[in-house]
Amino acid sequence: MPQHVSTCSLCEAMCGIVIETEGDRVIGIRGDPDDTFSRGHICPKAVALGDVHADPDRLRRPMVRYGTHWGEVSWEHAFDLVTKRLTEIQATHGANAVAVYAGNPTIHSLGASMFFPDFVRALGTKNRFSATSVDQLPHHLAAVTMFGHPLLIPIPDIDHTDHLLIFGANPAVSNGSLMTAPDVVKRLKAIRARGGRVVLVDPRRTETAALATEHHFVRPGADALVLLALLHVVFAERLERLGRVGDFTDGLDAVRALVATWTPERVAPLAGLSASAMRTMARDFCAAPRAVAYGRVGVSMQEFGALSCWLISVLNVVTGRLDAEGGSMFTRPAVDLVAGAGLYSGGRFGRWHSRVRGLPEFGGELPVAALAEEIETPGEGQVRALVTHAGNPVLSTPNGIRLDRALDGLEFMVSFDFYVNETTRHADVILPPAFALERDHYDTVFHVLAIRNTAKFSNAVFAPADGAKQDWEILSEMTSRLRRGTPAEVEKARDGDAKRAVLGPRGMLNIGLRAGPYGAASGDVNGGLSLAALEASPHGVDLGALAPCLPDRLRTEAKRIALAPETIVADVARLERVWVADSSAPVGALSLIGRRDLRSNNSWMHNSERLARGKRRCTLLMHSLDAAGRGLTDGTMVLVASRVGDVAVELETTEDIMPGVVCLPHGWGHGRPGVQMRVAQSHAGVSINDLTDDQRVDVLSGNAAFSGTLVTVVAAAPAA
Repeated sequence: MPQHVSTCSLCEAMCGIVIETEGDRVIGIRGDPDDTFSRGHICPKAVALGDVHADPDRLRRPMVRYGTHWGEVSWEHAFDLVTKRLTEIQATHGANAVAVYAGNPTIHSLGASMFFPDFVRALGTKNRFSATSVDQLPHHLAAVTMFGHPLLIPIPDIDHTDHLLIFGANPAVSNGSLMTAPDVVKRLKAIRARGGRVVLVDPRRTETAALATEHHFVRPGADALVLLALLHVVFAERLERLGRVGDFTDGLDAVRALVATWTPERVAPLAGLSASAMRTMARDFCAAPRAVAYGRVGVSMQEFGALSCWLISVLNVVTGRLDAEGGSMFTRPAVDLVAGAGLYSGGRFGRWHSRVRGLPEFGGELPVAALAEEIETPGEGQVRALVTHAGNPVLSTPNGIRLDRALDGLEFMVSFDFYVNETTRHADVILPPAFALERDHYDTVFHVLAIRNTAKFSNAVFAPADGAKQDWEILSEMTSRLRRGTPAEVEKARDGDAKRAVLGPRGMLNIGLRAGPYGAASGDVNGGLSLAALEASPHGVDLGALAPCLPDRLRTEAKRIALAPETIVADVARLERVWVADSSAPVGALSLIGRRDLRSNNSWMHNSERLARGKRRCTLLMHSLDAAGRGLTDGTMVLVASRVGDVAVELETTEDIMPGVVCLPHGWGHGRPGVQMRVAQSHAGVSINDLTDDQRVDVLSGNAAFSGTLVTVVAAAPAA
């Protein structure tokens, strides 16, 4: 039977896989032992690629909704209808009357990532939203203010470190996340095997905690307090050692003054972490030969996300861990999105604000926490139509109940998606792209965020089915149709569209490779890296370990690190006000956090029977003492309520969560009417985002503040 060397595109890890096929069927999927990066590792999600490919619920032709029913139409009819309605609405109400939302699978597709930006520009709207502002926007804000580019996110060199300090991340399940690291479990074990330490600070004793040297509970949203205390110890005990980056770093004295009052003794009662533990944590970090601090969604999905992400980088800088082996480093990817004139070039933000609440723009996008109110609130600029691309914001953005209702009030909605899910059920038209196994693959973004410099291109496993279109083909067609301007401007733009369509993702990728640091200008006697070279190396090309690259890699104007950006430093005053002056919580309130598991990433993966079956995973974790104090027992149904809504869910008691904290998984809640995902509906669960609050954001970045939502938990009333 034919075997195809490929790459799993379901999460950030870029694991190499070997797919065995028979005709148009997937017979088996296993890890590729010859993959230069993943070395044979895969997780359960990769095996389910064949399930999605063959899923009878997956849409393969354009669909138009007629009331409560759907009908299949031709591509031409669908394109005509979408063009007509979007054009009419913008002609009547202005360009901003159409909003666009992109989910994270957009960036997992080579074609979509290359052609989606042109589509958005053709729409001409400032109401642009994406999963960035529910996930990692604070990391980008910290990166651009300190280093000059949103994608200059320092990556932990975990293969060479002796001390990994983790805040609010669960890499054993996420395979890294903004630290692309396949087989991260083996890599974490290797740190300990060579005598190093893994220290985790998290409100839950996670799968990563089981691999760590030590774990410390912390109150949700208190990470910035702990980091300020650690920095206080560093400066008070004169442990700062910037090393060579001190030659091009500004703001050290400002940081020293800022942390002077944040002693561990002051922080301890607020954060729930002892002063002695914080002092030891700081000293151990400074004493390690090679160390790095890393944080993820636990620090970015909270009210002080940007502040926390900044403080992690500050800790790495002042202890000499930035741009050093085993520390926090930057990649040299084959397609260099940092050196090129990309979407975020220049790093500007706050150029405009959302109409209703005034939330800031970043990288051309507004925070998605504002989407529902922009649809609901009348007046000039009201959103009347929505385009979604590979996203399910009803389940993935805060206060999903409100957004669900708001979508019903739209004049028109179109979704680029291959499922009728909780969001797309509101669409008037669905344009389904071919699935991942029917398209070529290269990870333009995740190579920028990887723990090692590699490059790999995977050809499509299957040819697209008859009548199917690639995502980039759909986007290219709609872009050309929606072009606006004078006749000359439109003609010029469409000429450019046509040239890019001829090149396609393959041709554009080849240009990026040839222009990159290993391409034609690299001096390679064989002409440098190209698409042809990658096709000749199907298991990938190893380009070497991360290496020091500063100050050349910096994109700040003076090629210097801004250690104390004014916009972020000023946010410490808000931290003090919220945590010190206004820290009281309602009596009986608990703090809600989220989680994901190894068999789930996006909500549409729940339609794979092999990923959804087994022990019920959509449960509320609660500490046994909290449960006993409320007269609740393991396995009973409870009602969890927040300011915005309530859900009934099964209780799971445990000692692995901090008292006062409860935890629900992300991505469930498939019981809504009109969803056409049969497996997912049979394992419906509840959505954590029917509880999270769209009014809670990180004020600095606008990122949704999921972590730390206050909830009450009581026994659910018996079913009638």
